[in-house]
Amino acid sequence: MNQNKLFNRTRTRLALSYAGVMGIILSLSGFGVYEAIAHAHHVAINRELESVAGTLHDSIELKLNKPGVLEPIIEELLPNLCLAGSSCMAKKVNFSRHILTAINQGNYYIRFFDNSGKLIAVAGNHPEGLPLILNKEKWQTLQDSKGNFYHQISISLHTRDRRDWGYFQVGRSLKDFNDYLNNVKWIMKLGLPTTLILVAISSWWLAGLAMQPIYRSYKQIQQFTADAAHELRTPLAATQATIESAHPISNFDSKEVQEIFETIARQNRRLIQLVADLLLLARLEQPATKTRFKVCYLDDIINDLVEEFTALAISKSVNLTSEIRVNNPLNIMGNEEQLYRLFSNLIINAIQYTPAEGRVKVILDSIDNQALIQIQDTGIGIPPAEQKRIFDRFYRVNSDRSRHTGGSGLGLAIAKAITQSHKGTIQLQSEANKGSTFTIKLPLENTAQESDRTNYPFSLKWFS
Repeated sequence: MNQNKLFNRTRTRLALSYAGVMGIILSLSGFGVYEAIAHAHHVAINRELESVAGTLHDSIELKLNKPGVLEPIIEELLPNLCLAGSSCMAKKVNFSRHILTAINQGNYYIRFFDNSGKLIAVAGNHPEGLPLILNKEKWQTLQDSKGNFYHQISISLHTRDRRDWGYFQVGRSLKDFNDYLNNVKWIMKLGLPTTLILVAISSWWLAGLAMQPIYRSYKQIQQFTADAAHELRTPLAATQATIESAHPISNFDSKEVQEIFETIARQNRRLIQLVADLLLLARLEQPATKTRFKVCYLDDIINDLVEEFTALAISKSVNLTSEIRVNNPLNIMGNEEQLYRLFSNLIINAIQYTPAEGRVKVILDSIDNQALIQIQDTGIGIPPAEQKRIFDRFYRVNSDRSRHTGGSGLGLAIAKAITQSHKGTIQLQSEANKGSTFTIKLPLENTAQESDRTNYPFSLKWFS
């Protein structure tokens, strides 16, 4: 297949299309995963801030007596508390003693404002460059002078007697959050191209697998075309040779003319039958084609065929017999003419390829609600290497023998197509120089009544 440019181009297009579609899907999926991770972390930070702020709020409000005034006990609760305007605002205070562990993590800060919005004090790791004017919006994301981002929550405070005291804000650094998202971005930036490369390689491999049945079908069509041309060329060449040989002869007697026309008629009949076989195969392999089925009686068909071909078997010194192993008639729904063609092809092949004094037996039986038909012979057999292709069109194990018997190599292909059209199976068991057995299984029709049984006359047409 690699030598065929058409299939290589098709394979490349399939691989690129698959890789492109997968790239879009993976990109959208990656963006969705990133947004989901960012949203989950954002929600987690909000809950964390609400928890810390709620704990501080409940603890601080119980100790406030006057609006805008921080009681000394607050300094015990927040050891690193620094009043606005004092020198500690410009220092980074390191401490080891604390009441609320979250404030000591280095990521949090607290700011107190009075009712007028004036900054009173700060605690924790206070960033430089944050606005010193109160913004009463509950949730805010701020940026300090160094470009670091912080997320904060604003909550109102009341005194112990429920007067408005002011506001306090709890915020935390988003550095760890942003670092985590940056790592996720880098993983996606590196992972997506790597994944696409693997997808492209897999796409090329899968496209090759998908193209194999198509390529085999293409090769079969090529082989069929070559075989059909070869089969048609022989009778045409014979006809042309007959005409050319007769052309120089000036005087024809009646015998010569008769021989010429017999030759032409014989080759023409071969062409007609070959075309008819090809058309039959085409019809059988069309899934949309509906064949009119009726109840067919297999024991009658087998008996008629054995009787019909007894003379042929005698002329070949072959013993042809039948064996009906069931007491009740075996009825199936099918096309009677096609069934005659199916069994006749197999019986004729068995007779033609069985040496003199050999035996051919046709067996009719039933198993698992299926009719079982076996055609056994003691003929030349079929080598194991040839058995896989025995049902291919125009395939012959021995071309010279098939030429001698007039076969075109379509008999077994037609037999298989008819069997499949009747929802049955056909199998071959053969051993070289010992004989062959063709086994056909067809589903039985259980509703057929013996009282409706009649013998159908038929016109037997067979060419293998």
